[in-house]
Amino acid sequence: MPTPLGNLRDITLRALEVLRACDLLVAEDTRVAKRLLSALDLPGKELWSYREQNAAGATAAIIDRARVHSVAVVTDAGTPGISDPGRGLVTAARDAGVAIDVLPGPSAFVCALVLSGFALDRFAFDGFVPRAAGARERAFRDALASGRTTAYYEAPNRILATLATLAEIDARARLFLARELTKRFEQQILGTAAEVSAGLERPVRGEIVLVLGASQAEHIEVSTLDVDAALDEELAIGKSVAAIAKNLSKRGYGDRAELYRRAVDRKSHRSPDSGVS
Repeated sequence: MPTPLGNLRDITLRALEVLRACDLLVAEDTRVAKRLLSALDLPGKELWSYREQNAAGATAAIIDRARVHSVAVVTDAGTPGISDPGRGLVTAARDAGVAIDVLPGPSAFVCALVLSGFALDRFAFDGFVPRAAGARERAFRDALASGRTTAYYEAPNRILATLATLAEIDARARLFLARELTKRFEQQILGTAAEVSAGLERPVRGEIVLVLGASQAEHIEVSTLDVDAALDEELAIGKSVAAIAKNLSKRGYGDRAELYRRAVDRKSHRSPDSGVS
């Protein structure tokens, strides 16, 4: 059952009915659930914890209880099962033949996608941005090449590094960042990775959704002759092929790896009197 991202007025009438009627409330953090019940002026409920750390041991007991009683499942905010505990319970309930239902309600990445203004005829939600630098770079390159809009969740202590990675990969990529959606200090920023980073309040706090638009480079008509001319110009002033590939990919001349390969090839065919080794 979804709960508000921050603004309590986003609770639905059905959610209120379920919270009043359920025999057991299963929560990601029981302290957060208690605060929610109190803020909504709802009676206290029997509360069980269900999170990643105890899911293996708690699932069977919750399913057994759900066979004969009404059990509601909530996370700290938003919809259970979306980068939050919940999927395991759904699977276990299905396997056990226990009836389940889901209530429509808040989901941060859906709100951010709509707010971005990016094309949503095709989009993806890829959960949290990978922590490892290599995996993060591969994920962003794949997303940019996919031609679709992609949404991610990101932690405040990692968002600046994530934006720096995006700036390295494609400085022209269009981003939308939503921080603390529906809350008092909500922030929305649209722009390039550098612009978004510059606009973020410091220190960075709160829940973050990052939306990455399709690569802008694919919409720029760059001929092979233009690419070769740009490569030759950079080679003529003595830049390394790695620096050339990095610079030209940022300027929209194509994929960095392909530019590197092409720069190596053109450098090897340059005449000895060109002054470039």
